Amino acid sequence: MSQNTSNFTRRRFLTTSLSAASLPTIISASALGGVNGVAPSAKLTIGVVGLGSRGFNLIDELLKQKDAQIVAVCDVSELHHRDRPWGTGSQFGRQAAKAKIDKHYQSSKGIEVTDDYRKLCSSDEIDAIVVATPDHWHALCTLEAIRNNKDVYCEKPVTHTFHEGQLVYREAVKHDAVFQTGSQQRSDRLFRRAVELVRNGHLGEITKVEVGLPPGYDKPMGDVAVGKPPKRLDYETWCGPSQRLPYMRARHHRWWRGHRAYGGGVLMDWIGHHNDIAHWALNLDNSGPTKVEAIGWTFPESDVYNTPHHYEIRCEYGSKVSGSISSRNLHGTKLIGEKGWVHVTRGRIKASNPLWTKNEFQPGDKEVYTSNNHMLNFLECVKSRQQCICPAETAHRSITPGHLAYVSHELGRGLQWDAKSETVVDDRQANELLQNHNYREPWQL
Repeated sequence: MSQNTSNFTRRRFLTTSLSAASLPTIISASALGGVNGVAPSAKLTIGVVGLGSRGFNLIDELLKQKDAQIVAVCDVSELHHRDRPWGTGSQFGRQAAKAKIDKHYQSSKGIEVTDDYRKLCSSDEIDAIVVATPDHWHALCTLEAIRNNKDVYCEKPVTHTFHEGQLVYREAVKHDAVFQTGSQQRSDRLFRRAVELVRNGHLGEITKVEVGLPPGYDKPMGDVAVGKPPKRLDYETWCGPSQRLPYMRARHHRWWRGHRAYGGGVLMDWIGHHNDIAHWALNLDNSGPTKVEAIGWTFPESDVYNTPHHYEIRCEYGSKVSGSISSRNLHGTKLIGEKGWVHVTRGRIKASNPLWTKNEFQPGDKEVYTSNNHMLNFLECVKSRQQCICPAETAHRSITPGHLAYVSHELGRGLQWDAKSETVVDDRQANELLQNHNYREPWQL
């Protein structure tokens, strides 16, 4: 039986089982012993790619889920301590992940460990892939998984470049893949409350949106001495499809996003959170702004990083709503209407009418997608074949203003955006920049 046929049969069986029973069931390809009181046949088998700090956070979330079991992990680093000196703080990498997961499951077999993500993606024993690599690897890992008929949970920003984002969300649709982006604020009740206040008209017609993100790095965040990569790290593969810059600690663990070769700066790190909520509130999950312009960008006086320290992205949404995404705005998402405003950030919500933020207040009949656990939402959707709360296109659209702003800054002009066709109006140069990704050989999409 071909892999495509096997995958189709598994999904068809799963859908039939869900309609016939109250408890979802999936036939796992792996012959694993049951843990946490759940039979092996009820478990989703998971592979995790990227075993740094965020990867370990997601491993912790998966280990809490009784109907999922991690069976394989992948990273190009055997062992590291993130940005801390060797031997201090928490351990990360393949060796640490295997020890953590094997200890939790108390399994005699142990999980599979590899430095090649393609082995996980092609494995018949894995149902879904979690991608927690640096940004420049998101697209390749995700596309390989989808094309091998795996469902995917991928960290935000969903892709490093605009072109990659288009490929990922279109490929997910083509292969009927369940996709969840790690924009976990959508699974938080405070952010959901802010969105429902807008959707139910309490603020009146929205006139302005202010998205506040942290500033970028204004100076090197670690040792800038160029040296040989650690022996436990395959640095050539870590750089992968992107430029191979000289190795330095200031541009590796944690701080890699400061250079455009590997990330989009703090701007792109956070835009998939707070601007994602703005798009959700404005019902723009499959659309976007009509105009984008980069304003007042400043950069560090160092060639270690080339992403902005302070920045603003001015947006227009039709003729009625103006937007600002900036490191100078109050952190979080503020939605301003003719009748009032609401500001929400992690752990806090405020509004012009304090009653709106009370637990007992009911915003109204217009409810949005409810998820109270981002990872659980993904696993439940893998079983039901329903759409997750933050699928690939939603995540791509939420970060598109960031991609456009980088182009706007490079060209020194504002961009008129046609969200339906995903093109800059009458601007060939801008559209060429959006479609560029500059992969190193032999890597290709």
